[in-house]
Amino acid sequence: MLAVLAGTVILHVIDLILLLISTSANAWKTLKESSYDLWYNCQLRDDQHKCISVSNTDWLQAVQALMVLATLFSSVAFIIFLCQLFTLAKGGRFFFTAVFQVLASLFVMSGAIIYTVMSPDKSKEDGSYGYAYVLAWLAFSLTLLSGFIYIILKKKE
Repeated sequence: MLAVLAGTVILHVIDLILLLISTSANAWKTLKESSYDLWYNCQLRDDQHKCISVSNTDWLQAVQALMVLATLFSSVAFIIFLCQLFTLAKGGRFFFTAVFQVLASLFVMSGAIIYTVMSPDKSKEDGSYGYAYVLAWLAFSLTLLSGFIYIILKKKE
């Protein structure tokens, strides 16, 4: 049982790290010398990175809010899990933790889908999605898996 709990905690910490990186990293979309993020657009000019704030479009603000909410909900789920670990009766399930974790995964999925559909194609041949975008999708799948593990997990002695 201890190995399962340790694996669950490690999975949750990895989820949190991926969510933090994908929310804050400046590589949701990359071009030759530019990278686009949820917060800044950066370009390499004269061997210097020059970053400007992104325009406040409604869809981008929605993605920003969803990614921040996903990170917060996953953090709250981790805290609730630790509290339930010490207060839950034997045989109890971690449903409350699972709800927060599944909601976090749905927020990440919604944000990534909105970004995919609404992001402008600056130049289709040169641009690609960056590592932060890929990490967001990876965080979605791992967070959803973690939520399902919390649903199945029972507290034993």
